[in-house]
Amino acid sequence: MDDVRVLKKETMICTPLMGRSVEQMVRDMHKAKVEGADLVEIRLDYINNFHPQQDLEIILRNKSLPVMIVYRPKWEGGQYEGDEHSRLEALHLAEKLGADYIDFELKVASDFLGKQKMDQHSSSRTIVSCYVDGVTPPIEDLICRVALLQSTGADMIKLVINATNITEITKIFLLLSHCQMPLIAYSIGDRGFMSQILCRKFGGFLVYGSMEGSPVAGLPTLESLREAYKVQYINTDTKVFGLISKPVGHSKGPILHNPAFRHVNYNGIYVPMLVDDLKEFFTIYSSPDFVGFSVGIPYKEAVTGFCDELHPLAQSIGAVNTIMRRPSDGKLIGYNTDCEASITAIEDALREMGLPNGEAPLNSLLTGKQFVLVGAGGAGRALAFGARSRGARLVIFDIDFDRAKSLAHAVSGEVKLYEDVANFQPEKGAILANATPLGMHPNTDRIPVAEETLSDYQLVFDSVYTPRKTRLLKEAEAAGAIIVGGVEMFLRQAIGQFNLFTGGEAPEEFMREIILSKF
Repeated sequence: MDDVRVLKKETMICTPLMGRSVEQMVRDMHKAKVEGADLVEIRLDYINNFHPQQDLEIILRNKSLPVMIVYRPKWEGGQYEGDEHSRLEALHLAEKLGADYIDFELKVASDFLGKQKMDQHSSSRTIVSCYVDGVTPPIEDLICRVALLQSTGADMIKLVINATNITEITKIFLLLSHCQMPLIAYSIGDRGFMSQILCRKFGGFLVYGSMEGSPVAGLPTLESLREAYKVQYINTDTKVFGLISKPVGHSKGPILHNPAFRHVNYNGIYVPMLVDDLKEFFTIYSSPDFVGFSVGIPYKEAVTGFCDELHPLAQSIGAVNTIMRRPSDGKLIGYNTDCEASITAIEDALREMGLPNGEAPLNSLLTGKQFVLVGAGGAGRALAFGARSRGARLVIFDIDFDRAKSLAHAVSGEVKLYEDVANFQPEKGAILANATPLGMHPNTDRIPVAEETLSDYQLVFDSVYTPRKTRLLKEAEAAGAIIVGGVEMFLRQAIGQFNLFTGGEAPEEFMREIILSKF
């Protein structure tokens, strides 16, 4: 029992290696060690013209890390299509040659373990695995599968699902939390990403990470596991925060919030959450382990309907970018930190340009200015209400005319047809704000207005922050406008979020240094 507890406590980082040659496997093993892996999973079924005796001796003689040998057949999602006897013989040979772990399928467990018992000198640990293809079954069925895996007598067990919805990941967390022996459990694919990061919190034996230059869908990189997420410091008490968005891959939140948490010694972790259905998500993720959320595209407006209470600013804007779970009763409270973040970024950029005779403004520098807003979604609403609060005059464009019209009515602005935005002629000295995904990576070549109109704007703001300087900002700068990038807004709204997340003061200078070095 003591051995089990030790194994469950020390969650290791494993890298799957799928080289097409033995030489490539050995090179990749050394590279994985440099990048921070604790062990490697050698996929024999990927090696071309595999010769068990010769190739296994080379791999194991040159190993620089503990090795898990996997020889996955086609019927279990692998590449091997030969006969079963030869495959199992290769696994037994790996065991005799000193492989640290041998992974085999539940279907052949009795055959493999039966022959292993004849060899009393084996030092290899056995892992019996089960891959659940298709729809993830109910938790009761998964519990039965785990019990069946346990009954084989293997040293460890492994269960892999292919989640089609992030809500299915909670089944993995439940299994990890209650299993009485070392369990490797996770989901593959983009919606399974969180199952890797939070593995240690719920007691998993290992977490998978991919090497730089060899991405695997649904897997974080070794560098991000060690540096951004620092999974080695996650424990059962770690509070979970995440970005609810679709898509979510562009998010820089993890590389900002996680180091900031550690900088102030706060036991929290921030992860991307690819969410397809808000109602289902909030129904399933009701645990107090999940303390707070950022909200991104396209949910900032829709998510207001799933908050139990709204902060007055969020209520007036009709958009939420931050949600906190109140500890006393578990209720979800919605906030908006986008509004002040975007408007103060614009005001400060105008202020830095200086005023005639060094005079200080009596009102906001936006007072009386024409404010041309493209995009009336969640980010657009925050900008609109912020600009209106400073006395700006709004002109609003959105591909959804009714949405633009509704927002214009709420802020006493003017609405225009979206198809007219490219040729709209602004007043001299107007402000342009892009609150659409136009220009976001990977579609970086698009801008919402005609280039020749940019010289009429005093300042151009872009809420997109990947890339850091969008084409819109480059063109505006070339036309002589002041530019404000989405990175500045992102930093300021993140500072507001951090304060809500932790109940403390954000390390602003530290977070700005991260922005300058990482973005």
